[in-house]
Amino acid sequence: MLSIFATDVSSPAAFLRLLFHDCQVQGCDASILLNSKDSEMKCSKNFGIRKFEAIGKLKFVLEAACPRQVSCADIIALAARDSVALSGGPSIQIPLGRKDSRTCSTQQADVHLPSTSIDVDQLLQIFMSKGMNLRESVAILGGHTLGAGHCINIVDRLYKPNPRDEMDPNFQLALKFGCPTKIPMTNLTAIPNDITPTIFDNQYYRDIIMGKGLFSIDSTISRDPRTINIVNQFADDQELFFQAFSSAFVKLSSANVLTGNMGEVRLQCDQVNR
Repeated sequence: MLSIFATDVSSPAAFLRLLFHDCQVQGCDASILLNSKDSEMKCSKNFGIRKFEAIGKLKFVLEAACPRQVSCADIIALAARDSVALSGGPSIQIPLGRKDSRTCSTQQADVHLPSTSIDVDQLLQIFMSKGMNLRESVAILGGHTLGAGHCINIVDRLYKPNPRDEMDPNFQLALKFGCPTKIPMTNLTAIPNDITPTIFDNQYYRDIIMGKGLFSIDSTISRDPRTINIVNQFADDQELFFQAFSSAFVKLSSANVLTGNMGEVRLQCDQVNR
């Protein structure tokens, strides 16, 4: 993992996002890695998801050392966990033993992956369905402290503004400079999620309090009466954020896992066993 991070500082964010997008569709079962006619990657909401090759390389090494023991689903979860720790975040213990699914579904990805315009009610519904409480739901969103967003996901917010969206005016101008057109696919720029995009810290919460959150949900959780106090607490106390994120991460990475004969340990992560 260290060698992967050394060659690409954006790897931790990519692995963390890969875990969420896998677990949100069918559960944490590595279905997102399957290369088939019904691939989840055909869903537009998976735009920018990557590091499939890195997961494949890790699988190759593990198969050579311990054949048919470590699933691709476990590798995704472990890669995301290590991404947090190696970026300065908490060290998290997670259970292992996930099995890989034999199916994937573009339709299920379309239905279950949230849009970038998600509101607080929808956010809480998603994370509470995985057993998270209110504090953990706000904490897991703090994963946005790593990485960057893409113009395609924020142009509507920039050019079709909601009057209730309290974005810092100077921050909005800076975003428009990076995303200068209303046509999403002509904007290829990646915009950092916060001012320390390679460090796992509580800067995300400090930024959104100042109206400098990249996505609309960043603005709304910093003002919603249910979440504003938690956001302020995490902004003031990084250790408090780390504790809540750790428990939330365990619940996220354990969501609807397959065990026993419900799944398999794939030999190659991009295809089911024959």
